[in-house]
Amino acid sequence: MAVTSTPVTAGIDPAMGTAQPKAEAFVASVGFWGSVGRKLVRDPVAMTAAAIILIIIAVAILAPWITPMDPYRGSMLKRLRPIGDATYILGSDELGRDMLSRLMMGGRLSLFIGVTPVILAFIIGSGIGILAGYVGGWLNVVLMRTIDVFFAFPSVLLAIALSGALGAGVLNSIVSLTCVFVPQIARVAESVTTQIRSRDYVDAAKLSGASTLTILRVQVLGNVLGPIFVYATSLISVSMILASGLSFLGLGVKPPEPEWGLMLNTLRTAIYVNPMVAALPGLAIFIVSISFNLFSDGLRSAMEVKS
Repeated sequence: MAVTSTPVTAGIDPAMGTAQPKAEAFVASVGFWGSVGRKLVRDPVAMTAAAIILIIIAVAILAPWITPMDPYRGSMLKRLRPIGDATYILGSDELGRDMLSRLMMGGRLSLFIGVTPVILAFIIGSGIGILAGYVGGWLNVVLMRTIDVFFAFPSVLLAIALSGALGAGVLNSIVSLTCVFVPQIARVAESVTTQIRSRDYVDAAKLSGASTLTILRVQVLGNVLGPIFVYATSLISVSMILASGLSFLGLGVKPPEPEWGLMLNTLRTAIYVNPMVAALPGLAIFIVSISFNLFSDGLRSAMEVKS
């Protein structure tokens, strides 16, 4: 008798003889992050936002070499030139400095002060939240009740109070904003870790004799960092606005350094003379903030992270 072999196709379980869900077969073939990347590529809004962010970052990095004029040099005879001027494409500020050059150079400090606190808070807050969520008990109570103290103050007021106590400056602004975001990320990390701790694969790892560090590194981190990372990316836009607000109030970057929030402050007196030029730094802050928000939403959808 001739024996024929049945080919096994993708998505078919030969043992059960039934077709696996296409989504599961796809994730199994390309991996979780591969599927996230492919979903992101198919999201035009997220890709457009990512392209805008990359362009702004590239311009900020290359600003010292590509600015058309010296962003620090001005002329009182050429102050508040309108947009479309023959010499100043985006006009000039209250001291006659080229707005295009200052916007390009100002993106360096604005992005640095906006992104760095989120990165630091992601590292510190994730460590605190994961430790509290996995260990539990009295350690969870002590850490989380300490974190709750920071939630008694609105983010804006807490950032202003910390910056006022530490003094103006880039470093103090970063420290203040980091302190604002650590409790938020720690709370999310603790919540996700508490859910993961009770899963079957964590119990199986414990029964197999795996050490606590191994379980944290393999079973816990691989499952909690994704949701925490998505939440952290959504905080970048908030951090950009808060950092600009601190500079606007004189608690951040000091003149004559170009920074979008500080530029808004110095140009506020010119809003009745040349409102279009005065609004340019605010427009830059809005574009970057909304781009980070849209990209975060696309990443959340791609990872299927639920609130």
